[in-house]
Amino acid sequence: MQTNSVLESSGKAELPSEEEEEIVQEDVLDVDVEDIDIPDEVVVHRERKPSEHTLDDPKYGHMDGVGIIYGNVGATSFHLRVLGDLQKMDYIQVGHQLNGWVLGQVSDIERKTDLTLEKAKRLSEGMDIDIDEIVIAQISILGYRDERNLLQMPRSPFKAGDMVYRAKDVLIKEVIGLKEGTSTGAYIGKLYGYDINVEVDINAMVQKHVSILAKTGGGKSFLCGDLVEELMKHDVTVLILDPHGEYGAMRDVGTVMPGKRDFGILPQGFADKITEFATDTIINKDAKPLKFTLANIDARDLLALTSIKNGKVYLNVLRKAIDGLKAVRKDYGLKEIIGMLEVDEDANNQTLIAELAYLNEVNIFAPQGTKIDELINTGMTTIINLKGTPPDIQELIVTRLATAMFELRKLGKVPPMMIIAEEAHNFCPQQGTTSCSKIFRTIAAEGRKFGLGLTIISQRAAKIDKNVLSQCNTQMILKVTNPNDLKAIAASVEGLQAGMEDEIQRLPIGVALIMGGNIQMPLFVEVSPRQSRHGGESVEIIPSKRL
Repeated sequence: MQTNSVLESSGKAELPSEEEEEIVQEDVLDVDVEDIDIPDEVVVHRERKPSEHTLDDPKYGHMDGVGIIYGNVGATSFHLRVLGDLQKMDYIQVGHQLNGWVLGQVSDIERKTDLTLEKAKRLSEGMDIDIDEIVIAQISILGYRDERNLLQMPRSPFKAGDMVYRAKDVLIKEVIGLKEGTSTGAYIGKLYGYDINVEVDINAMVQKHVSILAKTGGGKSFLCGDLVEELMKHDVTVLILDPHGEYGAMRDVGTVMPGKRDFGILPQGFADKITEFATDTIINKDAKPLKFTLANIDARDLLALTSIKNGKVYLNVLRKAIDGLKAVRKDYGLKEIIGMLEVDEDANNQTLIAELAYLNEVNIFAPQGTKIDELINTGMTTIINLKGTPPDIQELIVTRLATAMFELRKLGKVPPMMIIAEEAHNFCPQQGTTSCSKIFRTIAAEGRKFGLGLTIISQRAAKIDKNVLSQCNTQMILKVTNPNDLKAIAASVEGLQAGMEDEIQRLPIGVALIMGGNIQMPLFVEVSPRQSRHGGESVEIIPSKRL
């Protein structure tokens, strides 16, 4: 295992070339737009009503009819006269004359009535009015599996007048390609409205990156905690960049609230899988100190850590001070550099001395930095707790760590791993740049070649660098209502079907739209409870009584 300090990586990451950067997208205007005021909903589990129209199939058994095909009929969509219990986004199965049973989904549903304005007026006056009504649904076809187990779409229309049935779990799993209990599967919840486990392939996530997006309070950190728990159970090496100090709570056993839905989850803590580091160990008492060495940082890089805009003025004098120290001692800190500058007695150096003194107060530099083999261990989760660290220093830490992980992973000196970045819009913004922007773009474009995965988490999709967001092939989207964020999601996510953008605005809390990786089509997933304690809960101003 590498024993050098974190800062002693062998080189710096380069920006991807034009050929490697796969997308050029239209920027979303960085204008604050208020979220659409859509009330939060809770997940309600419904009991499906039995159907009057049934069929006993040799393969799928007893099936409930939910409607009849009518009107103009296509090969990829049709209209349905609803006769049974059916809701938007429910799955159906329908027989095709050439391809057998085919899976479809309700993309829209509405009730048509003959209630006119005049009839409504008489109804309001207390008169008895007969209302004729029918419920119709728009069905989008998802496909079927052929004899080679390849997902196919019918090439000829379905037949008007045919009965459509509620989809059986077996067909849903078969067509969508859902597998349970696999050695590389991360269990994150159940298909919304169905008793079907949803697992996301860990190899696909690490190789092709992940984004978790939601409005504030939408449950993105909770979902990420579920994901991290699964990574820990599969002995995946994880590095979490934690600006708010939320993830250390995963050491503690959680509380699984009782409910109608059985996810098969038992409370568990992960103290034996977690190592936590922080720059401020006074606030973060359970963390080990994170220190960086100046031994392999040159004058230009050190100037980049300050707020001095015209660093060229001080470059030569700083380089002279560092070279003077290197000539007489192996280990040195900022105090020694400041001392060399003060000895020079040049009044022009005062601005530089003040900036270095500020860096010294943050107390992240030391003669002996944190070793790589202390920081990263195979199969363990390392939390970099940045709570209490100034934003500019957070950028410094994230840049140095991400660059070191990328370079060392290329050399095989650290194990394959997943880097998780909370509040990612602060580290790789769409408008402007930070010191982290370049390395995040590089990892997003090239990390898959070396087994370095990236998970970005944010409540502002529109403010994340599109070159990073578009490289995240596994998307986990919870409730989002801001129009700019919805536009950014639609621009970066492939495979969004008709009506799903509207559904994202109306998702119940705890339900996520997941696509990419081994999941071949967008799925609505009810996120499972956490096994460990969730550290991102909102603070109550007035304590409420809990049942």
